[in-house]
Amino acid sequence: MTAGRLASTIGWICLSALVIAPLTVWAAMALWFRLPAPEWARAAAAGVFVILGLATVLALFRRGRWVALSVYALAFAGVVVWWGTIQPPAGGDWAPDVARQTTGTIDGDTLTLSDVRDFDWRTDNDFTGRWSKRSYDLSTLKTLDLFLAYWAGPEMAHVIMSFGFEDGDYLAWSVEVRRERNSQFSPIADAFKSHTLIYLATTERDSVHLRSNVRGEDVRLYRLSTP
Repeated sequence: MTAGRLASTIGWICLSALVIAPLTVWAAMALWFRLPAPEWARAAAAGVFVILGLATVLALFRRGRWVALSVYALAFAGVVVWWGTIQPPAGGDWAPDVARQTTGTIDGDTLTLSDVRDFDWRTDNDFTGRWSKRSYDLSTLKTLDLFLAYWAGPEMAHVIMSFGFEDGDYLAWSVEVRRERNSQFSPIADAFKSHTLIYLATTERDSVHLRSNVRGEDVRLYRLSTP
């Protein structure tokens, strides 16, 4: 094998491993999790794309590779275009703790928020729900804390940002998966738009206590040094 041919072969191997393989895995999983079709049809669509990816890799080492690459690129572009059309649902039978989303207005230094969550958690399924409307004087903002709640070992943590005011009140912001009542939480499925995300303003007694005391997660607090 000549040096030029060896370099070409190495190049096609790198293209297969670093580009085609990850794109194929992503597209197949996107079709499996989000294609609006019965389970058998989603499995078939994902399988067809995997076969297309494998066929494209094999074709790279034969004549006609550019035709195979063109077909693959068009198929992947179609998946990307479809993916961009997926919109979050306007409504649903949401779980009680994510049934509302915080909204607010600012008037001068006064921040007024509607639907601030302040649940009294006893267990994950036993709680007293409270949503309230609250106002905060931004001129009295004093501290900013970062909470990391490790719920799946040291590799994965939930982030909460908590703003402290001079009167001792704390406003904690948490990005939550908005699931329906009977749906299951799955980090992999949720990475493929199986659920939407919402921003929730909560009290620390709600979101932090839930994770540290109720769920027993490893929760760490970092006081940030920032103006």
